[in-house]
Amino acid sequence: MSEVYKIVSEIERNQIIAKIAKGKRLDGRSLDEYRPIKIETGIVSKADGSAKVELGDTKVIVGIKIELGEPFPDTPEEGVITLSAELLPMAFPTFEPGPPNFDAIELARVVDRGIRHSDIIDRRKLCIIPGKKVWILFVDIYVLDSDGNLFDASSIAAIAALKNLKIPEVKVSGEEVEIVKDSMNPIHLKGKLAAVTIAKVGDYLIVDPDSSEERIMDARITVAFNHEGKICAIQKGGESSFKYPEIQKAIELANKSSEKIFNELSKVV
Repeated sequence: MSEVYKIVSEIERNQIIAKIAKGKRLDGRSLDEYRPIKIETGIVSKADGSAKVELGDTKVIVGIKIELGEPFPDTPEEGVITLSAELLPMAFPTFEPGPPNFDAIELARVVDRGIRHSDIIDRRKLCIIPGKKVWILFVDIYVLDSDGNLFDASSIAAIAALKNLKIPEVKVSGEEVEIVKDSMNPIHLKGKLAAVTIAKVGDYLIVDPDSSEERIMDARITVAFNHEGKICAIQKGGESSFKYPEIQKAIELANKSSEKIFNELSKVV
């Protein structure tokens, strides 16, 4: 997070904290209330899978392209998934053009960690010829409009885009791989994934922070759950720390909100 982004007037900070102390937030939500989620899929005609997610006023689009390539030497029977994130300058006043900064790299890593450790994709099924040919998935996250909580919005968009992804059938002859024209099939996803971010503001924990709340928060924690409700990844951010009871409470709040995300993703065909 850039230093400029942290700048906030004392008046705004006091307003936000005073509201939170009364159990409310500036936008009228309760402390444990998640913003509305809107998901659209198949919105990029040239992509193999795509989705746009609106989380309140935050808007994120994810596009997936697939290519044939070689596996990593240590996982010769598994396909490859590569994530990247771009914070478009138009999305927030302090986002700048150029190579990915720390925030963009962290965003991609948090989404990648959730997907990887939830095991939602069976990467062995992306293998065509062990050690030779696999499918490589390039998952690109673009932040169109930022009003906070890019982690959750990007994770939801990535899963929705994966549900929209189609992979062509192939014919294998020796080490030659031929793509069968007009024979696209959806990728098989094992279960579900939901990532929920909790912010710590003073002694309070709030779900799904918006950008004004992120500017005054002391710390945040993002918890990813699989379809069984088991934690598959955790990422902590911010300069302050969480006490153990606060972590327990944050996980409880995140688990409750994960049901809303699972419900919205279940509507994606």
